[in-house]
Amino acid sequence: MVFPLILVAAPVLDPAQAPSATTPAKNDAPLPPQLRAMLDAAIASGNENDINIISKYASNAAPESARTIKASVDGWRKAREAKRVETIVEAGPFDLWKGSVQLGGYATTGNTNDLGVNAAVKLSRETLQWKHTVTLAVDYKQSSGLISREHYLAAYEPNYKFSERGYIYGTGSYESDRFLGYYNRYAGSVGAGFGVIRSPGIKLDLEVGPAYRRTSFTDATQENSFAARGSMDFALKLNRAISVTQAASVYFQKINSTVSSVSAINAKLFGPLSAKLSYAVQYESAPPIGRVSTDTSSTASIVYSF
Repeated sequence: MVFPLILVAAPVLDPAQAPSATTPAKNDAPLPPQLRAMLDAAIASGNENDINIISKYASNAAPESARTIKASVDGWRKAREAKRVETIVEAGPFDLWKGSVQLGGYATTGNTNDLGVNAAVKLSRETLQWKHTVTLAVDYKQSSGLISREHYLAAYEPNYKFSERGYIYGTGSYESDRFLGYYNRYAGSVGAGFGVIRSPGIKLDLEVGPAYRRTSFTDATQENSFAARGSMDFALKLNRAISVTQAASVYFQKINSTVSSVSAINAKLFGPLSAKLSYAVQYESAPPIGRVSTDTSSTASIVYSF
């Protein structure tokens, strides 16, 4: 009985048919020179979109090298992440800041004398667990010597990331807009945020939490009240040059609630410069007598990013 079993097993144990330790595994063959040069050039550029396109093309052209291609791309991603972590760990308090400066305006003379200025500065700094955002904005319009819009904003928001998508936020802000019916408004809030969508081309963050607001209205009344706050931050990249953003927030109170929204289209011009068209809406549920509930503003501006 032993002899027949040896005969049956012989083909399986034949050294000529057994896989060699030096034989490449399936889909693990070396890349052809031309494809290797293309993939190496894409990786050297550091552009993830180009790397994804070239790696997909190379995998289709040489399926026997699919694992080799994936290993090269994964190695680049790991090296990039290690470099990012090292940069953050070694950074000082004045490092890692990114931001943008936005400036728009108009002036007319002749039959009408109008002047309008819209400016905003946004700064952000992100570490392994913290993200800090500072926003300053002013919107001023004058027609025939009379001020028709005067809005000021200063806000600061620190976020503490407790997971890949979840974070705890805090925010403090100051606003002034006498045409909406208040001279001064201070607001503070803490709560939780979550990155619902995080991908190279689209982002959606949602936040919710309790808040406290103090408002000095133009009719000499003052309101101090707790509120519920919710916010949304959405960004969609249509292509390399054009993107759409939508930022909205709501403060729900028993007496006077506020809803604000800014929709924008951004188009890259050259280098760090881009053009921006935005439309802002702010709604007050119970403005002082003589004021309307909704105020809107359309602006065109140039944005410098750094």
